[in-house]
Amino acid sequence: MSNVKIAVIGCGYWGKNLARNFAEIGALKAIVDPNPKAAKFHADAHNVAAMTMTQALTDDDISGVVIAAPAEHHKALSLEAIAAGKHVYVEKPLALSVADGESMRDAAKRAGVILMVGHLLQYHPVFVALRQKVRAGDLGQLRYAYSHRLSMGKFRVEEDAFWSLAPHDVSMLLALFDEAPVQVRGGGLDFITPGVADESRLDMVFPSGGRAHVFASWLHPFKEQRLVVIGETAMAVFDDTAPWEEKLAIYNHSVDVSGAVPVPVKADVEYVDVPKGEPLKSECQHFLDCIVNDDIPFTDAEEGLRVLKVLESIKLPKG
Repeated sequence: MSNVKIAVIGCGYWGKNLARNFAEIGALKAIVDPNPKAAKFHADAHNVAAMTMTQALTDDDISGVVIAAPAEHHKALSLEAIAAGKHVYVEKPLALSVADGESMRDAAKRAGVILMVGHLLQYHPVFVALRQKVRAGDLGQLRYAYSHRLSMGKFRVEEDAFWSLAPHDVSMLLALFDEAPVQVRGGGLDFITPGVADESRLDMVFPSGGRAHVFASWLHPFKEQRLVVIGETAMAVFDDTAPWEEKLAIYNHSVDVSGAVPVPVKADVEYVDVPKGEPLKSECQHFLDCIVNDDIPFTDAEEGLRVLKVLESIKLPKG
């Protein structure tokens, strides 16, 4: 049971998952939603209060708010909560522009409160294990990596597939390479809703010479959530659609260059044993821990801004 109390702002598609996790941890105090019936329904489900935004922000028992509203409202809602002295955990993307994200970061610094962005996969136990292997040098120098986030739907009209799906992938790739790209290129195509890209592609070049690619689409025949990392001495695959025991695979392939023609030397796949855990619960607990211990979140505003700078540099179709 947590002593820190939280209000979840928005109880839609993702907000209800956040509410459930904070309730299970024992930290949920209230649910806020512009639809009073929806707020009451979800509040009753967790035996907490349905509040207005004003009520939540003036409740001294509530230490932080979790914002699961559409991205275009992230800046305004976050600034309102920060002005009320509340810690803020806002879903991805942090904002819809670097300038807005910087204003949110600066406001949080002035107010002395936490501003955390919901880059969920940074808290996935399998990605944590992969990141540790990369940092430990188990894969050698990174040569290139690519991430595919593909499915059939869910279609949106307020943001494109790139802004809706790719923040997770950009966040992971920046963490693995541990440096900002020196070159970013990409594009997308709109087939369903004019001005809203249904598929998008991104390429990044890093100072170390490494490269990374992202392919994100909600117009794809099957679901694929796969991150492939190619290092100098080994290769890794994080496949989030695979059974847990097979989500992180290591391939110790090598290349024999002793002859006139390079020859691949293939090795059997090795699956990494990663303890099971729900990424969203880990992320929610991290926010609470940061409030209690006055720590900087792993996905703080600065990390969110690094991702935004990449996203903003790509010009996709606009309505």
